Amino acid sequence: MTAARTPGATELRIAVVGAGPVGLALALLAAGTLPHARISLFDRRDAAADAAGDARTLALALGSVQLLQRLGCWPAAQAQPIAEVQVSQAEGPGPLAGAELRIRAADEGVPMLGAVLRYGELVAPLQRAWLAAAARDPSRLTSRFGCAVRAIEPLPDGVALDTGSVERFDLAVVAEGGVYGQQARKALASDYGQSAWVGTATLHGGTPGLAVERFTRDGPVALLPLKPAAPAGAAVPAALVWCVQGAADPVRGLDDAARIDALNRLLPAAAGRVVALTPLKDFALGLNAERRLVVGRSVRIGNAAQTLHPVAGQGTNLGLRDAFELVEVLRREPDVDRALRRIERLRAPDRWSTIATTDFLARSFTWRVPGLGAARALGLAALQAAGPLRSRLARQMMFGTRL
Repeated sequence: MTAARTPGATELRIAVVGAGPVGLALALLAAGTLPHARISLFDRRDAAADAAGDARTLALALGSVQLLQRLGCWPAAQAQPIAEVQVSQAEGPGPLAGAELRIRAADEGVPMLGAVLRYGELVAPLQRAWLAAAARDPSRLTSRFGCAVRAIEPLPDGVALDTGSVERFDLAVVAEGGVYGQQARKALASDYGQSAWVGTATLHGGTPGLAVERFTRDGPVALLPLKPAAPAGAAVPAALVWCVQGAADPVRGLDDAARIDALNRLLPAAAGRVVALTPLKDFALGLNAERRLVVGRSVRIGNAAQTLHPVAGQGTNLGLRDAFELVEVLRREPDVDRALRRIERLRAPDRWSTIATTDFLARSFTWRVPGLGAARALGLAALQAAGPLRSRLARQMMFGTRL
């Protein structure tokens, strides 16, 4: 995808820092949408590193899938569509015990609510597409893999990137995020005192294409359906995200058999039965967010702008929406400073509603308030009974908060 040059357009030099899914998607969008832009993509890892081998799991909403399809980078063969999401409360009084909310793609008239795939399975085709685009248009698109950006300094009409030597750009987009435990603290930082244990579970039974989230006393437990390596039989894989309180971690001291037994007692019957687990890794959880996306001629998107608790599964989706909106605003508004002021306003509703919702849910698992589980169960039951509200929530999950 190579944009046609516009005669007389003012050249715009853009540095994209970070070649993960969000940075690569933004670079490709800008390459195809902004014919007057010269784009340099920086990442500390070498381009020859095996991106496909990264086994972290991404849950992408339908809007994200559609964006990646538009870029021609959607790896449909590796992705498992989500046909249904079930959110339930593990405990509750009387009729509220096991209260649940079910959102189905068929009810919303869409082919899927989203899809699940490995991180590397998405980065690999995005990187191939970027390198191919750069090879077709080397005077405009530059790859700087194996090149760490040490600092970004403001200039009156741009930024200076320090990579060992100093280079000037009109705009820097930082998409290099990382995980909460490895980040420097931003303006809004809160350690939830929780950990997420992640790995792959093998399930017997269950519903194909079902994503499950179970609210427990210690935190949410989620199973995300994965594409089977072989034709689906009795056993199918699912990505596991098991969130617990860090101070009294109930998972760390258990062996695999005890972990499997604990999961089968926590999860609803619809999830199927866990029969095997890969080795689990734990990650600290917290909120780490900038108050503003834009400072001067620098923009932070994705995890570089906000790192969230996984309870709502919106981190990568929010970053991809950041990328899409930024490129659209730059396309419509030739004045860079006006464009950046506009993107700050446009992204605020989606960004802050997602941060606030995720933060509230994450904190609620640290509160030891009598009746809190019952209140969550009542809320889920009310949403399940209210069709229009359930559909509105489904649309927000798929496409974010829209003005």
